[in-house]
Amino acid sequence: MIRWRIHPEASVSARRTEAFTDGVFAIAATLLVLGLTDQSLGTVRTNDDLAQGLLALAHPVFSFVISFLILCVMWMTHVKQFEWIVRIDDTGMWLNNIRLLLVVLVPFTSSLNTSYDGLLLGRILLPINFFLAIVVGWVQWAWAVRSGAVADLSEDDARRLGRAGLSAVIISAAAVALSPWIGSLAFLLFAVDGLLTRLLRGADAPLSADGPPATGGEVGGRG
Repeated sequence: MIRWRIHPEASVSARRTEAFTDGVFAIAATLLVLGLTDQSLGTVRTNDDLAQGLLALAHPVFSFVISFLILCVMWMTHVKQFEWIVRIDDTGMWLNNIRLLLVVLVPFTSSLNTSYDGLLLGRILLPINFFLAIVVGWVQWAWAVRSGAVADLSEDDARRLGRAGLSAVIISAAAVALSPWIGSLAFLLFAVDGLLTRLLRGADAPLSADGPPATGGEVGGRG
């Protein structure tokens, strides 16, 4: 059972928030491809012309792939967190809404990164966008743990999951710092996320819990 530090009647089941978040992530990830369709292949009359045009899209394709993958990682973190967040109040919903606002901005900042990579703002806005979204997600988990919205999870495991989120915050901050010089290549830093998580003694999954909360209860489960 959750030991509520807020009034239980001020909170509701997290299931609808979870479903809404899934939908927003799916739409944002799909809209990313529009940045590729806006790119011109030039005049194509031969296979060589087409090959040259496709090669010229190397940077837009890289930005699309890396943005899509980071959105996927953020969504996977959301899924893991909401296996344990069973109730949510107004504060939690607004934190989630702010994160989703930043998520739906990713297709826009990704298109700026593609079209204006030669300009400083064009290189840094996408990393800043991801950094802010990841920070809000990390704050949301801290809120959930502190408010008692997390069920069937030990304090040690809750901290480990939080440190895993902190790893992403640190890496995304480093990506912002490097982006003025190397642009989207700074996102390759996420390849060391697992190593940094271990150095911070974090974990992507609980070590001591038997499993996620049951689905049948109104407070102890996800009803």
